[in-house]
Amino acid sequence: MAKRPRISALIIARDEAQNLPGCLASLGWADEVVVVVDAASRDETLAIARQRADRVIVRPFDDFASQRNAALNVATGDWVFAIDADERATPAVAAEIRGVVADPKAPHNGYRVPIRSEILGRPFSYSGTQDDRPLRLFRRGQGWWFGTVHETVSLRGSSGTLSQPLLHRTIPTMNVFLSKLNKYTSLEAIEFVRRGRPVRTFDWTIHPFWTFAKLYVGKRGYRDGAEGLVFCALSGVSVAVRHWKHRELVLQAEAQGRAA
Repeated sequence: MAKRPRISALIIARDEAQNLPGCLASLGWADEVVVVVDAASRDETLAIARQRADRVIVRPFDDFASQRNAALNVATGDWVFAIDADERATPAVAAEIRGVVADPKAPHNGYRVPIRSEILGRPFSYSGTQDDRPLRLFRRGQGWWFGTVHETVSLRGSSGTLSQPLLHRTIPTMNVFLSKLNKYTSLEAIEFVRRGRPVRTFDWTIHPFWTFAKLYVGKRGYRDGAEGLVFCALSGVSVAVRHWKHRELVLQAEAQGRAA
């Protein structure tokens, strides 16, 4: 009888003491759990990881792809499954993953996984992540992450899509929403500078309104209630904020260049 393929679940975390226990509890079916903890984490994330995970790495944050690849480098499973600390692998998605990797004739080297989000305490059906299907499961050695902010997997070979979704409690409160908005817009602005992207007035004037309209009208975010309205509005604001921060960084660099 062929040996059952092993699955390594990979998590990256910073200040996730509230979310990490639930995520780890949903991974009891995995053969190995690897957690990479940001060295700047200030809560009990590291202690929780050391208590419940099989392998724990502490490293300074440089970018998201590097954090995930650090976990990948120590994983020993035949397949790796990436999950965020605020996500949960339901029994249904766990069963589907086990079935896919156990098939010796599996046609793909990787699989995309649907996401179902709860935002501001409400499950979203329209303007959330119901259309997101990131590649989260792949054969070890056949994929790796790239990208400093919105990292993705570079996969050798083809990919399929699972039917069962992960549950994502992504933004439970307004404080978390605003904190994430500030963090990610700063990282995105830095990435724009690194890539030499030009500053365009359109990006911080018209683009935010287009983003709101796309989510609220195009994706029918109005059907997600008051929470949908706030999510769509702040999504537009985040576009304006990241491009304004980009503008500030460019102007600062130009001023320093003139002063040199």
